Amino acid sequence: MKKIVLLSILALTTLFAQVDEKVEVPYMPYEIKMGKGFDAIEANCLMCHSFGYIINQGPQSRQFWHEKVVKMIHHFKAPIDKEAEIATTNYLFEHYGNGKEK
Repeated sequence: MKKIVLLSILALTTLFAQVDEKVEVPYMPYEIKMGKGFDAIEANCLMCHSFGYIINQGPQSRQFWHEKVVKMIHHFKAPIDKEAEIATTNYLFEHYGNGKEK
């Protein structure tokens, strides 16, 4: 019982933390490349995460991007049909790929 009370007090003390300065969250602009297939990205990717997730992957191969799309479909249950899967992979590889198939 004493442990629970102690842990509760420790957890609640963070609520009283004060900062004398104004805290600003930095703005992070992401360069979004428009092109064929962007509508598939907009409809299927950006509903769950920001464009930064895509850009932070760095330039990758077509196989990498295809595997990412398949992972989103199978593991995260993204509602992407086969046509959108191909369009998404092609867009990602064309605009954020490294030019290599594998």
